[in-house]
Amino acid sequence: MNKLTKTNLIDQIAEQTGDTKVDIERHIGAFLDTIWSAMVAGDEVTLRGFGTFKVRDSKARTGRNPRTGEPVEIAAKRTAAFKPSSALSEKMNG
Repeated sequence: MNKLTKTNLIDQIAEQTGDTKVDIERHIGAFLDTIWSAMVAGDEVTLRGFGTFKVRDSKARTGRNPRTGEPVEIAAKRTAAFKPSSALSEKMNG
């Protein structure tokens, strides 16, 4: 399995479109900034045919230290989540 980095992504898009790498990098930056801003605000971002980025809130809870077994307070937090579209899931699995 290969890793697609931001640099590789820019290279591939520039090759496909004929646009400059500088322009592609600026567009990708704006795209990511827009998604970040929406998610920080708690909004959901849906890209039809690709998937949905959303924020999940976990409640504060009591856990256990695996070494000692003592109770440990785990703070509430927000995490980013991605749910692929059915089209992407189908493409990946068959």
